[in-house]
Amino acid sequence: IWEDILGFENAEFYIKRWPELDGCCFEDVLISFPDAIPCGVKVYADGGKIKMNPDNKYVLREGDEILVIAEDDDTYAPSPVPKIRKGVSPRMTDPPKFPEKILFCGWRRDIDDMIMVLEALLSQGSELWMFNEVPEKDREIKLTEGGLDISGLVNLKLVHREGNAVIRRHLENLPLETFDSILILADESVEDSIVHSDSRSLATLLLIRDIQSKRLPYRDTKSSPLNHSGFSQSSWIREMQQASDKSIIISEILDSRTRNLVSVTRISDYVLSNELVSMALAMVAEDKQINRVLEELFAEEGNEMCIKPAEFYLYDQEELCFYEIMIRGRQRQEIVIGYRLATAEQAVINPANKSKSCKWSIDDVFVVISKGG
Repeated sequence: IWEDILGFENAEFYIKRWPELDGCCFEDVLISFPDAIPCGVKVYADGGKIKMNPDNKYVLREGDEILVIAEDDDTYAPSPVPKIRKGVSPRMTDPPKFPEKILFCGWRRDIDDMIMVLEALLSQGSELWMFNEVPEKDREIKLTEGGLDISGLVNLKLVHREGNAVIRRHLENLPLETFDSILILADESVEDSIVHSDSRSLATLLLIRDIQSKRLPYRDTKSSPLNHSGFSQSSWIREMQQASDKSIIISEILDSRTRNLVSVTRISDYVLSNELVSMALAMVAEDKQINRVLEELFAEEGNEMCIKPAEFYLYDQEELCFYEIMIRGRQRQEIVIGYRLATAEQAVINPANKSKSCKWSIDDVFVVISKGG
């Protein structure tokens, strides 16, 4: 999703003034753009502060500009407000947060910032296991020098384990089958070599998935063999794919060519960190105002981009247009910017034909901008 928004190809952020919308409330502005999705307002009276996900009743005044997600800066313009029925949406609240158990494999220079974000997002009683080759006594020094107050952590408990993430017997000492999610970091010890770093991440990924597949209950799939790019006849890849259904692993990779190796096996998701940073810098270079937008969306407080299940907005097989879903999202103080169908691999951001009705499945998910809890 972030690759789409930061990549200058499908959808990105733009800020522009539309005098004809002065006097309109944000609720109407939201559905006034057939080819864009308004996400916020640059408030002229507040020194140009960008207010993301404003209140429905906020009225645009002279000088205000509108922040949107669109394909390009010349591909969108406001139209008359369409007549959209609000309908009755399922009255569902977000499920309560439960403690999570997370594993970091590797050490990054900014790992203290990552811990602070997790501290803000996770519920009390969560654990962060840190597995790397940095001696435990040195870790506390590095984290403190980075600005992390370890004694001030309330929601997160740090659990230290020392070892090499590409040595199987070291990994086997970890309860890999018990983690809710695992993040394989591009370790700073090999940051000078992109190829070496990605090779190390892939080796760690395969080892972890293999260990998990041996420990987690195996479901026989011979009656319905998988067919994923030539891997359908390999029992080991089937076992790893089943393990991936039970545990989330995110691999940080640095070379875009490695992405194909990770995605084709479907045993892990990935973060292409170097490319995302380059994309963000390019977008900010084009319009420095966007920096404030990205800062808020990536920060631990304020609005955030997240994935929500369809059951928050519709009933199974209900026929709705995207505008109707956007309006239902406003009942939850959210801005729905896209979706991913249960039958699709890729999300669709800023969809075309927003007024065209179609049937939705309860297994679909929606991409939203939501006020962080």
